[in-house]
Amino acid sequence: MPGDMPGQVRQADLVGQLAQLNQEIGQLQEAIASHAVIDQAIGVVISLGKLSPEQGFEVLRTVSQHTNTKLRKVAALIVDWPAGGALPEDLHGALEQALTDVRSP
Repeated sequence: MPGDMPGQVRQADLVGQLAQLNQEIGQLQEAIASHAVIDQAIGVVISLGKLSPEQGFEVLRTVSQHTNTKLRKVAALIVDWPAGGALPEDLHGALEQALTDVRSP
């Protein structure tokens, strides 16, 4: 029936929009969780190196780039490290080097 078509199209549009909104919500939740871990890792790094928050973020970014590891993964490993978590050797070396570099004038 031609009269039913607009209602069906609208319902299909709404279902599509709902699916898109659910996907966006998931992405936002993931971003919030990543941001929290990154902030915690900055805290660990600034405590370890007696740095400013900006320098702490720079150290994380440098370690991420030099080890070809996503920033959120570097952050998660660094947050777990003081509680006995393992810090991979390449990450540990990159962290030490980044801390040295950021402290140099």
